[in-house]
Amino acid sequence: MIPIPIVVCVMGGWCAVYLTDTLIKTSTSVRHRYETWLSSNGLTLSPFHVKWQTGLFNRLFARCASINPHFLHVWFSVGMVFGVVAMFGSVVLLSRTLHQTLKQMTSEAPEGSHEQVLQVVVPGVNLPVSQLAYFFTAILVSGVIHEFGHGVAALREQVRLNGFGIFVFVVYPGAFVDLFTTHLNLISPVQQLRIFCAGVWHNFMLCVAALCFLLLLPLLLFPLYYTGVGALVTEVVEGSPSSGPRGLFVGNLVTRLEDCEVRGVDDWQSCIRQLALHPQTGYCARTGNLQISWAAGRAYKRLDGTMECCSNNSLTDLCFSYRSNQEGKMVGNGPHAAQTEYACLPARRTMESSLTCVTNADCQKQDGAGPSLCVVPSLENQTRLIRVRHPPLPDMLFVGYPSHLQYSVSLTNFVPRLSFLHLDLPVLLETFCKYLVSLSGALAVVNAVPCFALDGQWMLTSFLEASLGTLVPERSRREMLGFCILLGGSALLAANVALGLWMVTAR
Repeated sequence: MIPIPIVVCVMGGWCAVYLTDTLIKTSTSVRHRYETWLSSNGLTLSPFHVKWQTGLFNRLFARCASINPHFLHVWFSVGMVFGVVAMFGSVVLLSRTLHQTLKQMTSEAPEGSHEQVLQVVVPGVNLPVSQLAYFFTAILVSGVIHEFGHGVAALREQVRLNGFGIFVFVVYPGAFVDLFTTHLNLISPVQQLRIFCAGVWHNFMLCVAALCFLLLLPLLLFPLYYTGVGALVTEVVEGSPSSGPRGLFVGNLVTRLEDCEVRGVDDWQSCIRQLALHPQTGYCARTGNLQISWAAGRAYKRLDGTMECCSNNSLTDLCFSYRSNQEGKMVGNGPHAAQTEYACLPARRTMESSLTCVTNADCQKQDGAGPSLCVVPSLENQTRLIRVRHPPLPDMLFVGYPSHLQYSVSLTNFVPRLSFLHLDLPVLLETFCKYLVSLSGALAVVNAVPCFALDGQWMLTSFLEASLGTLVPERSRREMLGFCILLGGSALLAANVALGLWMVTAR
């Protein structure tokens, strides 16, 4: 469900704006001045919608449209081809997304939602509130670049630009250009197609530019930050298993999870996945320590069938299982296998400077340490004991679900070379680029859909006029064909949005 405080703030804010606007307009003393002020500043207010339009940027658009005419002609012609391909490709993509959504809805345990290229995003539900600034800024930038493409392409085709504007609908920002409709109707269908495809073309190129910047970010920040030495902690969730006196702190550099080397955030996530999928890691412990601990407690079964041999109140000791025989070597699982025994041991002392192991044979590699056995923490199902190395501080010992470790810590690949450099600068740039790639790409796909009120409607109309003008001479038939395609595209998009919202908010 959408968080109630967010809904209350949004609804309350819009109600206050609308009531204020209504009260001022009903006042005979200030109504005329208020409406004059709105008109002179290009402002328009309506329920849940505010719009601002200006002609201040017309000269900037005209200047951009006059730069290297040959290059711009080629640029927008390539954009026209891309737009036509994207129009058909968006239908295929939405059809596939709809099929995946229906498959998840009919499944008891839906999997693979992360594999979907398109997903409905609802702030406060599947988008963290802390990321809203990135989200709305990326939407606004994508919208401005989209409309910039339309405006420059229109001026290139001798269509007058009346103005440029920005709007906010409920909570979503956007942009628009106001073109002179008479000029637009007088040019050829191919010229119209260049103008209508320019928006999705510029969104695609913004997506490519943001992706290139994201890939080159380590090189661009190399004089100030270095990478490849570990994952730097930028935030620890308060009260999580990763916090506390022996936990992680902002500025710690994580280099290993058990024997899995961590050189960056991707390695961190990969190591956690490996530790979650593979059996619990064992540790080599001296036989003498095991004999001392035999009397520490009596082993008993937990509700899930696993064994416990330590006091429930112990915060430092853990129950370990091991197998041994007189030779101190692991015996197979046959009828002569050694019986599993349990010992309650101090977790940190047992694991410090200990080799990891799978069998007793792995522990014979320790030189001069005396006879050792492989002891494995006896934990509840799916929980793990994970040793997190972040030198020079002592290792953090994490007990719990590996996913909890992953989501309780925020990390970055970038380590500052100088102490005064902020840890969050690379994170800010990296996160914003990711949002630009996602949202600008999504805006290109959605606007290319042959759907009523989207760019796809005008792209389809111009495309049919340009391609079927001689094959289907009757204009009414072309319009009927276009109407049927638009009806199907609109239904496809509406089904994706409706089912996507249901999947996000109801499940």
